[in-house]
Amino acid sequence: MRIALAVARQGSLSAAARALGTTQPTVSRRLDAFEQRIGVKLFERGPNGLTPTPLCAALLEGLERMDEGALAVERRIAARDTGLQGHLTVTSLEWLGDSVVAPILTKFGVRHPLVTLELVNDERRYSLSRREADVAFRPGSFEQEDLIERKVADIAYGLYASAGYLDRYGLPDFTAGCPGHTAVTLREGRTPARSPLSQWLKSIAPRTRVALRTNTIHALLSAVDTDEVLAVLPRVLADRRLALRRLETPLPEPVLPLRLGVHADLRETPRVREFIDFAVSELAKRAPELNPV
Repeated sequence: MRIALAVARQGSLSAAARALGTTQPTVSRRLDAFEQRIGVKLFERGPNGLTPTPLCAALLEGLERMDEGALAVERRIAARDTGLQGHLTVTSLEWLGDSVVAPILTKFGVRHPLVTLELVNDERRYSLSRREADVAFRPGSFEQEDLIERKVADIAYGLYASAGYLDRYGLPDFTAGCPGHTAVTLREGRTPARSPLSQWLKSIAPRTRVALRTNTIHALLSAVDTDEVLAVLPRVLADRRLALRRLETPLPEPVLPLRLGVHADLRETPRVREFIDFAVSELAKRAPELNPV
């Protein structure tokens, strides 16, 4: 039934396999066996994937309730852990996880060897309600229910160009809207927290052409290294690169809040609470890097 629910949610065997952490052949084999066992087809196979049959659609509400009940039991069991031991999965965006969260987790893991730590950096928003992760670091706010979120830092951004770019194209003329200049930006997609960055760039450089939209900060950094484009970048990363120059802009540079989220059922779990306190302390030490004055 869990396999059937995942396939109905994801729409394909391969996507269901990724969500369940298994392989597409395994999902296909187990779904076929389940359909044979109950003597009915649950999905119609078509060119656009798998579509639930009327019977399957009628079962989905009950399957969702069963799944949520099982997850609630899991969370309550996890919340009764005693001592600083057990598993802790943390999720974040790629650049933020690589540069900010990974060092914090490493220090925490050294201090608490009985806690097994895992960091998952991904643009996809992992569900804390479904125990896909225990703690999340994200710019902007959380949209899931039953979560406790806390602002833990501010992250400053700036407009950057390489020395080679400025030699070739000169400083942007912000009073004229920056004609003749080219930028690379983040693809907003399902990450609304990125909207202020693109809106800020558009407000100060409306005549700048966007040559590329991408979904990662590391791709922006690589693009700027070509000496062909400007980009809005986190100062904690770009200020370290001696080849880049932060440009003076007519409007204040954007600062986005960094928030930590945890499911309400897990916030008093010793390892989770200890990690949150440790992360907040470490981020306070790095405040001058994350949001330089």
